[in-house]
Amino acid sequence: MNAKRALKTLILAALGGSFALTALAQWQWIDKDGRNVFSDRSPPAEIQEKNILKRPGSHQVAAVPASASTAASPTAAASAAAGKGNAPKLSGKDAQLEARKKQAEEVEAAKKKAEEENVAKARADNCEHAKGGLVNFQSGLRISVTNAKGEREVMDDNARAAETKRLQGIADSDCK
Repeated sequence: MNAKRALKTLILAALGGSFALTALAQWQWIDKDGRNVFSDRSPPAEIQEKNILKRPGSHQVAAVPASASTAASPTAAASAAAGKGNAPKLSGKDAQLEARKKQAEEVEAAKKKAEEENVAKARADNCEHAKGGLVNFQSGLRISVTNAKGEREVMDDNARAAETKRLQGIADSDCK
């Protein structure tokens, strides 16, 4: 019999404790009349961010003097809540947001660095090919190319000079 009674007591205590958990999901803010408002719903859109004292998930309540909570002036209550400190402290969500921003910036910087490395590698390859082509064109050897019909043609002096000029431009721009 005592076991049944102890079990009932334990169940009732657990049930009562579960109701208390809903009280943790509370919002607290100062409304337009300067009164403290407690609710399980978020404040209306016209409530300024500085007047929101507590959010669900953050268990801190901004210290508001008792005189400010009973003040008739909404500006006095708002200034008392906002005047806690000049430097805003980051809540858990703000710290997570800052961490995500920092991580995104690091990823962006890594992408930019990798892109710059790829461009530098491509420039080095272009430089090497241009220098090799210049050596071939300046050697005086006959150079043949394939035309649109697929036939081999020997480059004349004008085409050779144009290709040499093009390769020299590539070498000048990429070999720095």
